[in-house]
Amino acid sequence: MATRGRGAAAAAALLVAVSAALPPARGFSVPLQRPADCGADRYFDSSRLACAPCGAHQRQSAGGSSCECEPGYRMVSSNGGFSVPCEKCPENMSGVTQDGWNCITCPRGLTSKGNCKCPNNEILVERSVDGVLLDEALCILCNGSEQSFSASDASGSRCVRCEETFIQVSKSCDCNSPNILTGGLCFLAREGLPPKGVAAVRFAQLGVTLASAWFVKNLQSSAFACWLYSNLTACQALGNMCVMNMNSLSSSSTDACGLFQYIFVSTARVGVVHSIPYWRHNLPWLYYGDQPGLASQVLEKNHFPTTFTFKGTDKDVKLKFIAASFDAAGNFLKWQNLEGGLLQLCPDTQTKLNAAYVFGTTYQQNCKISVSKILLDFANPVFYDLFLEYNGGNGQQHLWAVPVLNLNLQYNEKFVNQGSNMNNWLLTRRFFLVDALSGKENDLGKPPRVIRIASKITISIRLVSHTQRGTIYPPLITVAYTDVLVQNPETQSVMVSFAVSYEMNQREAQIQTDIALGVLGGLAVLWSLLKTAGWKRRTGSSIIDLQTVFKFLLFYAGDLANVFFIITVGTGIYWLVFFKAQQFVSVLLPLPSQEEDFVTYIACAFSLKALQFLHLLVSQLAIDIFFIDWERPKGKVLKAVEGEGVTKSTAAPVSIWRTYFIANEWNEIQTVRKINPLFQVLAVLFFLEVVGFSNLALMDASSSLSRSSESYVAPWSRILRFGVSAALWVAIAILQIIFFAVIYERFVEDKISQFVDLCCVSNISVFLLSHNCFGHYIHGRSVHGHADTNMEEMNMNLKREAENLCSQRGLLPNTDGQTFQISISRKMRLNYDWIHETLTRKRGPARLLDSSANTFEQSTRAYNAMNKFLSSFIDHVHKEMDYIVKDKLLLERILGMEFMEPIEKSIFYNDEGHSFTDVLYYGNETTLLIFDILFFSVVDLASQSFVLAAILTYLQQEIFRFIRTTLGQKNLASKTLVDQRFLI
Repeated sequence: MATRGRGAAAAAALLVAVSAALPPARGFSVPLQRPADCGADRYFDSSRLACAPCGAHQRQSAGGSSCECEPGYRMVSSNGGFSVPCEKCPENMSGVTQDGWNCITCPRGLTSKGNCKCPNNEILVERSVDGVLLDEALCILCNGSEQSFSASDASGSRCVRCEETFIQVSKSCDCNSPNILTGGLCFLAREGLPPKGVAAVRFAQLGVTLASAWFVKNLQSSAFACWLYSNLTACQALGNMCVMNMNSLSSSSTDACGLFQYIFVSTARVGVVHSIPYWRHNLPWLYYGDQPGLASQVLEKNHFPTTFTFKGTDKDVKLKFIAASFDAAGNFLKWQNLEGGLLQLCPDTQTKLNAAYVFGTTYQQNCKISVSKILLDFANPVFYDLFLEYNGGNGQQHLWAVPVLNLNLQYNEKFVNQGSNMNNWLLTRRFFLVDALSGKENDLGKPPRVIRIASKITISIRLVSHTQRGTIYPPLITVAYTDVLVQNPETQSVMVSFAVSYEMNQREAQIQTDIALGVLGGLAVLWSLLKTAGWKRRTGSSIIDLQTVFKFLLFYAGDLANVFFIITVGTGIYWLVFFKAQQFVSVLLPLPSQEEDFVTYIACAFSLKALQFLHLLVSQLAIDIFFIDWERPKGKVLKAVEGEGVTKSTAAPVSIWRTYFIANEWNEIQTVRKINPLFQVLAVLFFLEVVGFSNLALMDASSSLSRSSESYVAPWSRILRFGVSAALWVAIAILQIIFFAVIYERFVEDKISQFVDLCCVSNISVFLLSHNCFGHYIHGRSVHGHADTNMEEMNMNLKREAENLCSQRGLLPNTDGQTFQISISRKMRLNYDWIHETLTRKRGPARLLDSSANTFEQSTRAYNAMNKFLSSFIDHVHKEMDYIVKDKLLLERILGMEFMEPIEKSIFYNDEGHSFTDVLYYGNETTLLIFDILFFSVVDLASQSFVLAAILTYLQQEIFRFIRTTLGQKNLASKTLVDQRFLI
């Protein structure tokens, strides 16, 4: 216990001591120092991550992380530390050996580092053969005579055989005039040599032309060696320098590409490789030729000799690209498969990188890469000749050359590979990812001034038209380079992208769409004219005025919106079904650039449908409506006469509560729909995001609803995205309509039919006019004579009606027809307007508490007059304004118009479908549903978010429902004299 106590006390004391020694928060901060910041007399101490001073007679080493002796001083000892003791050499031995340990006499002088130096073609010898240090260094001349042909190597430490061109040209190790020495090679001066090359690289984007150190050293020698000796690496190196110069050609320049073309033309006699006219023996294949229209022949004349499927063996569903790689000096490196991300500069998982070559999967990869990382990872450029591997049928594997479209290529100082007209393209073969070599000036050991990066690489796969077996044209790789002026590599970055796109000729599909749009658009014009004619008939006018033209445009907007909607939905579902379900590839999705017309159609459909919806909303908010109360006073009551002191017997008043009750019920059904909007939005969102139907909108061949988190996610197709969402909207809406019509309204609640029944029970009819001379009538006259009764009598009446002990509810005797479409005469309308003008002059009981008695009495009289007029009209009292009841013709029902004009008598058309819902949301479900679908789709296409689209769609539904309810309630109070305070 005592020991434990002492240990605890010691630990506590240590904790207190450490706590007391802890510095404030800034004490954990250290200064940032780099080796370059240390200067010549200090070195970078890696243990302290800071600069430290060197000892006496010492200076910073080349690496900066240690010290070395100054010139004239030798090392005394070294145990691997950062600093070493140094000792000055005696005057007669002022030089220091190459290893720095000893002093030595230097008869030929000293270098800047204090070592002995020797003239060219002599080697420095400091020790004898057995390793004994000499008192005086020796400079031994290499024997360049015919017996040896030796010269000093690059380090000057040994004699080696001369380069072969020296021996061939001068029979020695010297290349004296008039022979030509270039790039470490010796050439015999004679006629026919390639012209002197321009060792310059043009970076057109920056407007900079550099004298490249690599070109200065190797351009002329590569051209001479390639032309004179057919040196394979020299020819490849010359071709690489042409590629580094963007394959650009000029009729007046002898740059790398000019020299290559000179040799290409001069070696026509040596033959071609694999019967390819653009591939000379010993030369790399750089160009396809500059004949007009050649690019279209290369890309479209021949089909790739194998087929692909979406669902098959691995060889049928993958593109097997393979590349021959070369270094800058022209040495062949190896064959490399593109799987694994060879051309993808952005880092990613192996699975996602390999997804780029799954046939039918549109691949897109974008990222920013720092210039410092590029310089580190791509110090030496690698050049690629790309091929697509396939099985020749006899078991032999073959390669198909993949052409390159270099967007930076210039011909006579002009960019030629721009635009979509492939007849003007100049196709090439070789390309690179990063060139950090040609941008080095003066010294190859220094960082480059400019680097060139393949910032955008796209492999395009084009499907042959009318193929049924997945036949494609030869692929095309498009490369766009970005020139970067290196200033601060740590802060500079470059945006790079890699893509694989699939396309087919969409011209036929576009023509079919245009035909459908033209035909349906023409039918829409005819249908809109019929609607306008019907509207003119219903308004009782035959004059074509500006209002008529405006109405036609509104009708046409709605019908044209339906045309665009049908075309876009049909197009979306077509691509969804035929692209995702195919096994042997016959169709490919349109590219994003080819979807612009489709998106425009959706935008037009939404704009026109929104106009139609607003027109519908305004029309419904301006209807004329009146509730006809058939109830008659039961008996008389005594009523005191104000001011006279007497009482009189008057008719018992009829209760207004039944009218208020019907008005409230009408107010409630104004925004009732055939579907549940909230359930519709939630169900669509559930299937899209939870079940995974949104995955069907990806631009790949998979039809799976679930995707692994590790798998590559292809870009969205806007056509598929619209097709999936629209199909779900329509399917769920149809199921809802069927459910409500077959089950819910039959066994649970049918608000429309219940309202008609309620009118009959309440002894109130509804007279409404949606047009000047057209509207609807709901006959609610009670078969029992009275509705203002007690519960017992009410139940008795209902029982008698259920047992068929009373007459039927219909307007005509022995019929059940209670709802009618009405076409009223002009005279009837004039009488209605005359009474209604009086009715609405002072807005009636809405100002009951603060209006004068005269105004109230006038409004009451007007209300009673309207009630009496309409009830007498229904009872055929006014012979000059009588009406007839008839059935509509089938053609009239189809066209939505009436052929017979009500000149002398109004016409009541039997209606079995509750057509009065045309003035409610319920009767316009198609318009509302299409508007919701288009609103959802427009938001989704703009935001690429189904969740946001669902939220905003529900919000707009609620906003417009609120507007419809609020303004509809005001219109109801204004037209029926029902006090708005009683509408709840």
